[in-house]
Amino acid sequence: MDGMKTETAILGGGCFWCTEAIYQNIRGIMSVTSGYSGGQKENPTYEEVCSGRTGHAEVIKLEFNPQLISYREVLEIFFATHDPTTLNRQGADKGEQYRSVIFYASEAQKKVALDYIRELEDKQIYRKPIVTQVVPMKPFYPSEDYHRNYYNNNRGAPYCEFVITPKMEKLLNKFGSKIKSDKSLNGE
Repeated sequence: MDGMKTETAILGGGCFWCTEAIYQNIRGIMSVTSGYSGGQKENPTYEEVCSGRTGHAEVIKLEFNPQLISYREVLEIFFATHDPTTLNRQGADKGEQYRSVIFYASEAQKKVALDYIRELEDKQIYRKPIVTQVVPMKPFYPSEDYHRNYYNNNRGAPYCEFVITPKMEKLLNKFGSKIKSDKSLNGE
């Protein structure tokens, strides 16, 4: 990455295992780190975040090359691979740690996010209103090691098979042209 200009995005779209798996496969994404952001407690643990008392959301921190993928494209994938209309919930995962949230790094990112949400609402892409929070970037705390690269390390786990794999199939169907050529969504 010497000399390459990258940008940062922090996104929460429910369980970070899902969002991490999605973005690991996207061309232009240089790194994906699961973690926590948006709360009051410094260096929270997974158990503390799950308690609902820290204010943190499960998020991913992306470093991306804007020459290969725009921030808007990052958000198009984000909105297409989770439900931005459910407050503090994604599927069976319930609690504020699973909220839909965009932590913007600049006023330009904020504008892109708000404009894109307005566009989705104007086109009535979703049956219900979008509840995704768009807030300034807060400190990011990486998750514990056992949460990182979870899908790739645990494809046979029931959560991976029944929750993440369908999201990966949706990703391939909708964004196949954005998939890294050296990656296989099926683990081959």
